[in-house]
Amino acid sequence: MRLRELAARLCVAFEGDGARELDGVATLAKAGPRQLSFFANRRYRGQLSGSAAGAVVLAPADRELFPGAVLLSDNPYLTFARAAAVLHPAPPPAPGIHPQASVHAQARLGEGVRIEAGAVIEAGARLGARVVIGAGSYVGEDVVIGDDSRLSPRVTLLAGTRLGARCLIHPGAVLGADGFGLANDRGVWVKVPQLGRVVVGDDVEIGANTTIDRGALDDTVIGNGVKLDNLIQVAHGVRIGDHTAIAACVGISGSTVIGRHCVIGGGVGFVGHLDICDGVTITGMSMVAQSITRPGVYSGIPAEEARRWRRNIGRFHQLDELARRLQRLERSPKDDPDD
Repeated sequence: MRLRELAARLCVAFEGDGARELDGVATLAKAGPRQLSFFANRRYRGQLSGSAAGAVVLAPADRELFPGAVLLSDNPYLTFARAAAVLHPAPPPAPGIHPQASVHAQARLGEGVRIEAGAVIEAGARLGARVVIGAGSYVGEDVVIGDDSRLSPRVTLLAGTRLGARCLIHPGAVLGADGFGLANDRGVWVKVPQLGRVVVGDDVEIGANTTIDRGALDDTVIGNGVKLDNLIQVAHGVRIGDHTAIAACVGISGSTVIGRHCVIGGGVGFVGHLDICDGVTITGMSMVAQSITRPGVYSGIPAEEARRWRRNIGRFHQLDELARRLQRLERSPKDDPDD
């Protein structure tokens, strides 16, 4: 694709040779004359000046840093992501049912569905148009999957799960398993039936080996546009608001409500029954033990406003020197008022 055509497709300006042909993307260090790269972090300024990329996406303020052809964007990484999708389009799935798949007679399949080898589709399941079910995946009774959603190999959607349109579920993810609901009878654990569902909105991506438990009574709900990384545990009754992004290895205890447009760093833990308001960022490895009612950045164990956490950590690192100073003061002769 020519640079000028790509710029028009992305609705951004370009400078340089508009006829330059581009057929792929790469990093600044490895890009060649027919590849597009991007510059969004000044730490890579040295790589930018020496890059052989055919064109680079960068901010207008950085135009002078690269002598070649450019796409100008106020958000270079976002524009690069969209350009990569244009230059590397996913091939459309070939519809059909593999002979080694098992599809119940009472399942309903939309137009253009693809079901790969070893997949199982149970009674009452409803698959929208152009849905792809990867090899070895399981779609339980009464599961509903929206148009253009894709299950990678070995995905499990247990009975009653609802999946919206244009979702992408990565290998090993399990949606709709029983939540960890137990009552104690004098030291003996008694299982509490888990009667809710998992309900997932549109345009959601769920990472490999992430698990989302069905609700105990109310549904577990994942909002539109939510992005979940690998190895996340979402417990029963959790609700995650639209367009929240959660990094790997996060554990969310039961009945926690996370608002819209939140960003959760890797390894964060949530105790149960919390309310996190919209627009909250929680830095990696924090422990959230109380509800958060104001937007902002939070850090620590337990999590608190990041600015306060950084001050406290700075003072913590001064404890040794403060202790030495205190010892010196205690060893010094005390003032005698009679002298």
